Amino acid sequence: MTKLSVNINKMATLRNSRGGNNPDVVKAAMDVQRFGADGVTVHPRPDERHIRYNDVREIKKIITTEFNIEGNCTEQKFIDLVLETKPDQVTLVPDTHGQITSDHGWDTIQNKDYLKDIIAVFKKAGIRVSIFVDPDVKMVEGAAATGTDRIELYTEGYAKQYAMAPSTGSGRQQAIEPYIAAAKKANQLGLGLNAGHDLDLQNLKYFKQNIPWLDEVSIGHALICDAIYLGFENAVQLYRRQLM
Repeated sequence: MTKLSVNINKMATLRNSRGGNNPDVVKAAMDVQRFGADGVTVHPRPDERHIRYNDVREIKKIITTEFNIEGNCTEQKFIDLVLETKPDQVTLVPDTHGQITSDHGWDTIQNKDYLKDIIAVFKKAGIRVSIFVDPDVKMVEGAAATGTDRIELYTEGYAKQYAMAPSTGSGRQQAIEPYIAAAKKANQLGLGLNAGHDLDLQNLKYFKQNIPWLDEVSIGHALICDAIYLGFENAVQLYRRQLM
């Protein structure tokens, strides 16, 4: 079964908006595991506007499931944090300073040499590496040449096109086709496959049905929004059901 890793950044955003420690992101990480998620994802950014670097250290102390740290590996502070905390997986994302959210994958051809070097650093420390890529077969082929263990398909394009497509007709199939092609190429090349960004209760099941060899999805914003209405534990369980 495809694993569900819950990104708890939005919990930290809510906490930081008021100061103090409510909600407690360490407790949120503990609860995510207790509610049945297969892992916890955090994405610390240089300005620490949501997850703080010390949050990562504290979560590492209590986590019993898979721990995935996403971030911009061109920041030495991020590299140092990952090597210090040694998560199960690090996901490398080509963010720029001040970026609200991730919006593109790596150009794995242009950045091949850099990625090879930084991936080797993390793998030497015993950390599985995944890199964020767009659903482009050439970018997947480029990723394989970097030595990464996995890729994470950036799924915003799929989510937007799926939302506009009628429930009947070819629109949904058109939305998923480039992801199927990229996923098949990753599978052929022996790369593990993750996915994330704007996956939700409406589009997740269809994505999983069309890409059965999907290892893991990382979902944060949509799940936390649903949790406001449905309850945190119920939301985690509903997302897991979409992956069965």
